[in-house]
Amino acid sequence: MTECSDNSQSPITISLCMIVKNEEQTIERCLRSVEGITDEIVIVDTGSSDKTKEIVGKFTDKIYDFEWINDFAAARNYAFSQATQEYILWLDADDVFLPEDQANFSKLKSTLSRNFDVVSMLYNLGFDQYGKVTFQRRRNRLVKREKNFQWLGAVHEYLEVYGNSLNSAIAVTHQPLSHDSDRNLRIYEQRLQKGEKFSPRDLYYFANELLDHRLFNRAIEYYQQFLATKQGWVEDNISACSKLADCFYNLNDTENQLKYIYMSFRFSVPRAEFCCRLGFYHLNNNQLDQAIFWYRLATQADKPADSWGMVNYACQTWLPHLQLCVCYSRAGQIRLAFEHNEIAGTFLPEDSRIQHNRAYLQNLLGTGETIPESKS
Repeated sequence: MTECSDNSQSPITISLCMIVKNEEQTIERCLRSVEGITDEIVIVDTGSSDKTKEIVGKFTDKIYDFEWINDFAAARNYAFSQATQEYILWLDADDVFLPEDQANFSKLKSTLSRNFDVVSMLYNLGFDQYGKVTFQRRRNRLVKREKNFQWLGAVHEYLEVYGNSLNSAIAVTHQPLSHDSDRNLRIYEQRLQKGEKFSPRDLYYFANELLDHRLFNRAIEYYQQFLATKQGWVEDNISACSKLADCFYNLNDTENQLKYIYMSFRFSVPRAEFCCRLGFYHLNNNQLDQAIFWYRLATQADKPADSWGMVNYACQTWLPHLQLCVCYSRAGQIRLAFEHNEIAGTFLPEDSRIQHNRAYLQNLLGTGETIPESKS
């Protein structure tokens, strides 16, 4: 939905609501990135033993304690209950708004129609060595307080929303320094020991935690349970197929790795990521025709518009072209190899691999000329 504004109205007011614990390394960076945007900052501390509260005190006196009960949704709902402004923004302590997004958010604040109940923003989760976003998804970030939207889920909680929504181009950037990598897994294991029945969403996120800890066989078990419910969100179904393929790749089980790559096609047309996976498999087996087929398909695959699932930009941009350069070079089709290397270079102009390929392929072609963009 496009933005609708009424220039005669006053800007909306915003409460930033956060839950924190031992965030002295990141919290100031986060709060400085919202200066001039938020009208109120509400911080709920779940048991810090460092200087988090002292640092937060520079920005707000609305600091509340919340006894940690292994329930992120409960803590976030408590934080939301302390807000007093028209809209609520939520962030984690290792999130920031970069300058461009700060400016865009300020503009949104001054123009947003109060008809909107929810504003979603992009979430930048991964970057390459050149600072370009490689992984991104979308999250509901700004919500109307009077709607009393609630967080659900003890771990990997989500905000249940409805009503008139706006998908903005503003991005929140995740810049973690460190975190308790075992925390979420411990919570899931405790819930499991209590005999709690997991929802499909719980099964999926528990499997993610197991995969992150390289517990591949257990991760496989819970991803398969998740898919067997046939109740998962389509993007989580596709992601589960990708992660199952990762598990079986790490277990050197090629048959099942391929099984789950192909299973992803049940939920959507072939995504670029899965085409690249198949291209990589065939390239490693020196099946150049099949590898070229899948990498070419990756370059042509539709890019989901405003996807709420994880987007792998490498597979949608430079990676299949760089791999096609390899394939065509091995096949002796040097001009096509050069052309695809140059296309990859439009995305990563400073990349040493592309520069090396360019010099090598120009030498084979016996010319220093610049070859026009590929029509292949």
